[in-house]
Amino acid sequence: MKYLLALSVSLLLLCPSATPLIAADEKEPARQSEETFDLGEGREMKFLLYLPKGYEEKEHWPLMLFMHGAGERGDDLNLVKKHGPPKLIEKGKDFPFIVISPQCPKGTWWKTEDVVALLDHIMQIHNVDDNRVYVTGLSMGGRGTWQVAGAVPDKLAAIAPICGPSDETVVEKIVTIPTWVFHGGKDPTVTVDHSEKMIRLLKEKGGEPKLTIYPEAQHDSWTETYDNEELYTWLLSHELKMRKKMEAEKQ
Repeated sequence: MKYLLALSVSLLLLCPSATPLIAADEKEPARQSEETFDLGEGREMKFLLYLPKGYEEKEHWPLMLFMHGAGERGDDLNLVKKHGPPKLIEKGKDFPFIVISPQCPKGTWWKTEDVVALLDHIMQIHNVDDNRVYVTGLSMGGRGTWQVAGAVPDKLAAIAPICGPSDETVVEKIVTIPTWVFHGGKDPTVTVDHSEKMIRLLKEKGGEPKLTIYPEAQHDSWTETYDNEELYTWLLSHELKMRKKMEAEKQ
């Protein structure tokens, strides 16, 4: 009798139509959809959109804009998933942000006005917390981060440029934006002095930027940066209304 009972249980477990005794702990796939934004005049911008778990349950969410490097330009959004937050999302990481990752067309550089137009659009149609909007990017996208910050400093709570070429024309506009810069000490593509220059200029104007240099890293200083939870904790610690309050108190 014991043998028959054991045999019956074994057959039940082997049967593909049988209901499993223990439910599998399946992870809900991250929501990163491929979208297209109409820029007008026959132009459009492709981008990835990630909505965090529980998106519908909250009225306001922080927003992180990610700008890729030159190697991910084109019209295939799979390229944008090669690095940074889009890559991590594809691997199953859950972010406490809405994440938008636009793609720059092949053979061109980031057009600040186009990225700002997309940012405004997302802020209008999604549950975005206007006090917690952040921009980050790597290499060409690092420079793009500087330029977007210079274009809309009153919209951003904090920025994190990574190994990007410097743009000293925006310094006076972004002095009060909390800024954390990252660079590889042995970067042969965009040398570390680009970031050091921006830090120096910001400090000369009264800013308090942070700089992290990875002494042995070459151009890829972004993998270690985006794998570090401290970056996202730091971003979320800054709110636009608090920065404006501090600015008013200093006047």
